[in-house]
Amino acid sequence: MKDESRQVRWERRTQVPLLLLAVTFAVAYAVPIVAPDASPAVQRACLHAEWVVWGAFALDYCVRLRLAEHRWLFVRTHWLDLAAVLLPLIQPLRLLRLVSTLLLVGRRARMAPQVHLTTYVAGSVVGLMMFGSLAVLSVERDAPGGNIKNLGDAVWWSFTTMTTVGYGDHSPTTGLGRVLAVGLMLSGIALLGVVTANIAAWFISRFERDDQVERAQLAAIRELQGEVRALRAELGALSAAGPAAPPGPGGVPAQAADGTAPEPAGAA
Repeated sequence: MKDESRQVRWERRTQVPLLLLAVTFAVAYAVPIVAPDASPAVQRACLHAEWVVWGAFALDYCVRLRLAEHRWLFVRTHWLDLAAVLLPLIQPLRLLRLVSTLLLVGRRARMAPQVHLTTYVAGSVVGLMMFGSLAVLSVERDAPGGNIKNLGDAVWWSFTTMTTVGYGDHSPTTGLGRVLAVGLMLSGIALLGVVTANIAAWFISRFERDDQVERAQLAAIRELQGEVRALRAELGALSAAGPAAPPGPGGVPAQAADGTAPEPAGAA
């Protein structure tokens, strides 16, 4: 339990720094694509920043593995994190570093207790659209016969692909671009399903709360009706018994209504 608490503390303390590093990676990834004529020094700085961010996430995974109480269980339950860490080592492609960093950022964002589902979904949509646009632009811009030549075309294609509209005015022509399209379509369908399920769950919970309030009000009304019926029964019983004669002086009962005094108890 002590190692587990240390792991939780580590994840809580590194959440914000890793998210800031992810923003740094986004800038470093976007600059060479948006400004392909940038100087070689800027290109090298962005490349180094990408590897530094990936190294930070890899170090984070190693530290969490070291602090985990059951390491093999941690590896089995966090296999996606491990795959994202090892993915850029298979082939030094910028696209692999992009995919691995997105996976790691998504995993850490889901672990943050302060990140609500709506915020996570909205951030995922924006992030996928941005990185999908940049990735397809870097692949398709110099492809022969390609029709995605600038950032505006890439953003429009990314938006229509994620929403599964697919107008067809812009489409990837390379194999890697089509792989990106498949991934973006599947991600868009999954996120739309999450949004739909979240809205449906909100409506269901709202209806359940309203139903509970209505049932509580109905129970209170029935309880009040029961009390009113009981009070009416008591009043009816008192009215049937009639008013009791008040005692006279010295505790002797007063005369009856016809003027005769009641006989004393025990008289023959």
